[in-house]
Amino acid sequence: MKTLCLIILGLFLFVGCNDSEDDPLGNWVEKSDFEGLPRGSAVSFVIGDLAYVGLGYNDDDDDEYLNDFWKYNPATDRWDRVADFPGNGRTASVAFSINGKGYVGTGFDGDEKLKDFWEYDPTANTWTRKDDFLGGARYKAVGFSLNNYGYIGTGYGEDLVDKIDFYRFDPSAAAGSQWVKVQSIGGSKRRGATAFTYNNKAYVCTGVNNGVSLTDMWEYEPTADTWTKKTDLDDDDDWTIIRQNASSFVLDGKAYIFLGENSSTLSDVWEYDFSADTWIEKSSFEGAARTNAVAFSVNGKAILATGQSGSYFLDDVWEFKAYEESDEDD
Repeated sequence: MKTLCLIILGLFLFVGCNDSEDDPLGNWVEKSDFEGLPRGSAVSFVIGDLAYVGLGYNDDDDDEYLNDFWKYNPATDRWDRVADFPGNGRTASVAFSINGKGYVGTGFDGDEKLKDFWEYDPTANTWTRKDDFLGGARYKAVGFSLNNYGYIGTGYGEDLVDKIDFYRFDPSAAAGSQWVKVQSIGGSKRRGATAFTYNNKAYVCTGVNNGVSLTDMWEYEPTADTWTKKTDLDDDDDWTIIRQNASSFVLDGKAYIFLGENSSTLSDVWEYDFSADTWIEKSSFEGAARTNAVAFSVNGKAILATGQSGSYFLDDVWEFKAYEESDEDD
């Protein structure tokens, strides 16, 4: 009987350990709140060890379309206000950084879609207007930087049509010649997509075209100016990656797509393996499900901030730890 009990106990422990190992990893740790107003559809860029977050929308504010900007130091978990964005307050813009400066443009100010484009100098704490975006006014586009150039494409244009085109920005070029058209992304026109970069390539996926959710994902190689189709987001029946207005970042050589909306706001988190071109699900986000949040990696930390959940605008901030078990008490 003693031997039988030991066998049963061993089987129980074996099954229990396997169940634990099968649980997806990923832990979200809440940080100090964003010090500006709660908001959705803000933008962010990273310069050195600091991140910058601004713009967005809050319908409880007298000026619903916001133009304030803040810098975040993840080492001290501190927010400080910097110079306000000088253009119109706006939502659903794009932002990226090149050679120690930040760049922000396009968006919607409540009346018009926009095409102005601005450079932020963190040393002088000043904004300078650059050439207007060559592709014309739009919002819900994507932007990224590669090899000292910036790129903007897709989105919803002033002609009320979703876009497929892409353009390259050269910060060193003379005024009047800072933008050139490059190869358009493959597949469908889209708005509300997400983009991330890794190993000098960019990746664009998710979003909608004429209200239809998109399943394709594309890799951009800037030297050849070519787009290559990657594994579809519905290639596996268990994947539920399809969405719009999602957030993304790259951490420790893996990409993560999370939150956003698909009929309802979402809280799931998906990890992309660049070499295998495949996805696995991680532990869900521990805060409120939301859409239109900002996300960035800075100084080895992956951060999520702000967003919108139904009619509520949010100002909470979270750090993602990919290899820890979920712990709602931290």
